[in-house]
Amino acid sequence: MNVKIVDFAETLIAVIEHRGAPELLNDSALTFIEWRKESGLSPVKNSRTFGIAYDDPATTPAEEFRFDIGGEVTEPVPANSLGVVNGMIPGGRCAVVRHLGSHDRIAESIYPFYREWLPQSGEELRDSPMVFHYLNLVTDVPEHELMTDIYFPLK
Repeated sequence: MNVKIVDFAETLIAVIEHRGAPELLNDSALTFIEWRKESGLSPVKNSRTFGIAYDDPATTPAEEFRFDIGGEVTEPVPANSLGVVNGMIPGGRCAVVRHLGSHDRIAESIYPFYREWLPQSGEELRDSPMVFHYLNLVTDVPEHELMTDIYFPLK
């Protein structure tokens, strides 16, 4: 497992807060894409796209599952009918693992981090959610070419 330690800069984002069944996450993503197109405040080509994972879909009841979809912005998000709000990804030390391939298989990069790397590293996690930085999107590349950096906040 290739893990890097980095300092992640605090990042202002526009967020759509998905609450509920993980199977409906793509519906929230489509709403966020619609907001991006309408507002022009977080263009896909010029701003980073993030997922913020509060819960593990494998162990969290569907009705309690929480996941935010965000795009980097440089100014506050105005009120809108699509439910996109202002958010912030806190800065700080993070361990980073790069996942290659489908987002459906991202657990294959997450679980080894927790089972193997973290216990052997001497590092401790911060009380902050895991962050996915989507380096490319399935609309631009075939699914097997997707790249996602997974940030694990450290103390």
